[in-house]
Amino acid sequence: MNNGSAGHEEEGGAWSGSAGAEAFAAVEAATDWLLGYPFVFEALSRRIGADDLLVDYGCGPGRVADRAARVLGARVVGVDTSAEMLALARSTAPAVAEFHLVRDGRVTGLPDGCADAVMCNHVLASLPSEEALLGVFAEIRRLLRPGAPFVLLSTDPVCTELEYVSLRVGTPGASYRPGEEMPLRLLRTDGSWQEVRNHAWPVDRLPVLLESARFRDVGQRRPTVDEARNLAAPGLVDRYPWTAERTAPPLVITSAFAA
Repeated sequence: MNNGSAGHEEEGGAWSGSAGAEAFAAVEAATDWLLGYPFVFEALSRRIGADDLLVDYGCGPGRVADRAARVLGARVVGVDTSAEMLALARSTAPAVAEFHLVRDGRVTGLPDGCADAVMCNHVLASLPSEEALLGVFAEIRRLLRPGAPFVLLSTDPVCTELEYVSLRVGTPGASYRPGEEMPLRLLRTDGSWQEVRNHAWPVDRLPVLLESARFRDVGQRRPTVDEARNLAAPGLVDRYPWTAERTAPPLVITSAFAA
């Protein structure tokens, strides 16, 4: 959605090329910065320190990776399938230590067991099949040392009825099968809306898939607006009424550990 770009598609074309990368970087993502990324950072902060290596799998334009490096103090490495996204990230995310391209499902230049933690934000929605999900999980497992944490941020595809501050999930009244294409509208910084084609992955399906990919102790959390008051950027909670976010928080944090 707002961070990982691997396979993301625009309405009428892919998130590819320099224009696609710049369009992707212009997404507002207020709901994610309230109920998503701060909770990802919180989960990671309990497990990693200043000397540890954190991989942002599907880093997109690098905004989240850059913030993670500043908040956590860890050495952050961004990886993505798009060379254009990585070029943009290199110019706009100075706190990120380095960037690597994902080619044919494998992160180039990173050896097995090199990572002390991996985060993966909104990448699963770009994947059209369970096989593709398992492929991403297998590569993330390859990067992680045994016992290291994996934190995953995703949007619940059942949240189709409400108008969130910076996103609209699917079509109101619609329900989606696992992997089915689902429209998602994202608010841009200029006030317009960008429609992208995502794939619906039920959040309650993720623990089973992670366990089959050699992860253990899988847990899930759905952050609330009240919980965000102590974690989100100062002033963000009071900037909007967050009516829909309070009624049915749309984001889920899934955490697991490499077996």
